[in-house]
Amino acid sequence: MEITAEMVKELRQRTGIGVMECKKALQESNGNIEKAITILRKKGYARAKDKVNRETSEGLIETYIHHGKLGVLVEVNCESDFVSRNAEFKKLAKNIAMHIAAANPKYISKEDIGPEVLEQEKEIIREQFKDSNKPPEVIEKIVQGKLGKFHEEVCLLDQPYIKDDKISIKQLIATYIAKFGENIRVRRFARFEIDKS
Repeated sequence: MEITAEMVKELRQRTGIGVMECKKALQESNGNIEKAITILRKKGYARAKDKVNRETSEGLIETYIHHGKLGVLVEVNCESDFVSRNAEFKKLAKNIAMHIAAANPKYISKEDIGPEVLEQEKEIIREQFKDSNKPPEVIEKIVQGKLGKFHEEVCLLDQPYIKDDKISIKQLIATYIAKFGENIRVRRFARFEIDKS
């Protein structure tokens, strides 16, 4: 299939990724834009891994207030002042703040969960299966599987993105890392809600 300039332009507008990479992804996907986006995400995510340990000393604090009853403050860091002032970076930070308001994560990543909280969660899961007559090693595999679900519920980076549940917040950030060529990190957040009790 012939890849037209119009197709490349559309893919570029939707992803923000360079012309040559868009053209290659379209060739690889036989002109299917949705498949090309997936290919670019996979490649971008792979590139993003290379940048994950780089220092993030710039960024911004974004807010989101929902009807005066729920508020979020989130600090999103990047490597340069240039990126922190970019409209797309600001939009990412705003979307993360909105996500936090809707999904109510307790931690940024699973590494932030204290060992006592994890052990308590494991005990709850084990207790649910204590009368199942399953061997201990099978129960431990079930525990590990259910812990993954627990991480999705309480860890911001593991949560499915509220605007596109096919990707996690971690994957969303990775697409912006690939787009800007800089590491991006959620450093901290606070969520406030009017107490109705």
